[in-house]
Amino acid sequence: MLLLLAAALLAAGQGVLALQFEREAVAKHAQRQFGGEGSRRLKQWFASLDRLAGETGWRALLEEVNSFWNNSIREAEDSIAWRREDYWATPLETLGRGMGDCEDFVIGKYFSLVHLGVPPEKLRLIYVRAQLNSKSVAHMVLGYYDTPHSEPLILDNLNHSIRPASKRPDLTPVFSFNAEGVYVRGGHSGSVDRITRWQELLARMRREGFAP
Repeated sequence: MLLLLAAALLAAGQGVLALQFEREAVAKHAQRQFGGEGSRRLKQWFASLDRLAGETGWRALLEEVNSFWNNSIREAEDSIAWRREDYWATPLETLGRGMGDCEDFVIGKYFSLVHLGVPPEKLRLIYVRAQLNSKSVAHMVLGYYDTPHSEPLILDNLNHSIRPASKRPDLTPVFSFNAEGVYVRGGHSGSVDRITRWQELLARMRREGFAP
């Protein structure tokens, strides 16, 4: 997975600055593609967003969004969920199937927080090596940075507690990205335009009725 993403950093596209959508259009797409169960989970997401709308406490937003995705979606590899080697699912696709891998959890949390008003520059999708059952595995988490140079808080589907990065010695960062670019060892190293799977994800979201 990590090698595939590294290979994907060779093409072009656009970053995400906001997330708006027509609920009726998105709901109809979910019903057509995933049926009743997928539509039910989508409505639960809408209800969660409605409940959190106007919440000004950033910690409450992080906790609630992290909890929603960790508790609503079953962890599954892409080979099981999509019968593909590496696939970045849209939030609608993940809710529709009710399952996803680490990238899908992070994507759902990222777009939820952006929709709720968290500035995208405060969020980064972080590829890490995670120590899991004495093995080092490729993994993705979401980082929240209160300031550009602050220690990130980690939102993760393996460990449901939101903790500062220094309290997660099981994670070794490899690189991160957001709408502003790609970062390696804390420094800006290029444009997010290079991540083709991110661009493919945005294109599918637009076809579903989202406006990222």
